[in-house]
Amino acid sequence: MYSKILVPVDGSETALAGLKEAVRLAKNQGAKICVLHIVDELVLDYSYGSGLYAGTVIDSLREGGKKILADAIALVRDGGIAAESVLVETIGGPAAASIVEQAKNWQAELIVMGTHGRRGLRRLALGSDAEQVIRTSPVPILLVRG
Repeated sequence: MYSKILVPVDGSETALAGLKEAVRLAKNQGAKICVLHIVDELVLDYSYGSGLYAGTVIDSLREGGKKILADAIALVRDGGIAAESVLVETIGGPAAASIVEQAKNWQAELIVMGTHGRRGLRRLALGSDAEQVIRTSPVPILLVRG
């Protein structure tokens, strides 16, 4: 039985599919959910592009992350599930590392996440956060294809 389920969300339809599955599972298990969003500040390259005010962009990323979390929390609570949220800010590094770290910190018993299910060259070129989480997670993972 799982009592603590971690669900990373990024605002995509794939992440939403994972969240909906986590809500169904949490209802069945009597679990609570922690929704996680990661803001990666490295997406900005401060050395290029004149006139770009990085602070404004980072603030926008944070606000977007807070909106994603608020929407996710509302969906979870509408399902009658206890929920909390975490916004993690990083400067580079794979999202998978932050997901696994949060799973450890929150003592999650399961990670539920959406996956695009990319194969071949697309996966090689874009990488796979889900695959990296699988390789390093100390807890079971449920992947939900979008």
